[in-house]
Amino acid sequence: MARRNQGTSAGLGRERIAAAAVAMVDRDGLERFGVRRLAQELGVDPMSIYHHIKGKAALLDALSESVLTEMAVAADEDTSSDWEEIARRTAHGYREMAYRHPRVFPLLVTRAQTSPVAVSALERLVTAMREAGLPDLTAADAPMVLFSFLNGHLLARTGDGPEEPSAVPAFDSTAYPAMAAIAPLMADFGSLAEFDRMLDTVLGGIRDRAGR
Repeated sequence: MARRNQGTSAGLGRERIAAAAVAMVDRDGLERFGVRRLAQELGVDPMSIYHHIKGKAALLDALSESVLTEMAVAADEDTSSDWEEIARRTAHGYREMAYRHPRVFPLLVTRAQTSPVAVSALERLVTAMREAGLPDLTAADAPMVLFSFLNGHLLARTGDGPEEPSAVPAFDSTAYPAMAAIAPLMADFGSLAEFDRMLDTVLGGIRDRAGR
């Protein structure tokens, strides 16, 4: 592909650059991602990218925002005002996005997410919690608790692809009798059913905290 020198003549924009970056990371991984390779992919000079996005850190933020926007589109269809329903739908949307973009997902875990799309999701959840009468301290802690669970759980599980439970771990029943006894209950490790059980535990804990 012939390289163009100016981002404007190449029809570049922040959204197009971010979409190309997501596609590249999905295909090649974060380790091989760079501005020069992205410019080659788009057929432009690297400076054309910097004309729209100021530096690699900002490019990584745009990449993160691009995949989070997928979540926001689905959330816009939900008219519920119940905080638990909002939290559950947010969690499921986040999970689906993580499985679609497992190579991008580590960025969401390791970088602060302060884009409008990220903050809007939190605003909706916290607003519903406050309107339901939950204490402000509970509403302040809840997003951190919820996303700490989501990030840790999904980071550990997205490597195998969606809906592919891992093998049941084997424990020596003599050395680890308690773990061997519960091992059959781990047969759905990584499944949607396991995710929902753990999410119920997290939301139940927030609910109990609010009721004290």
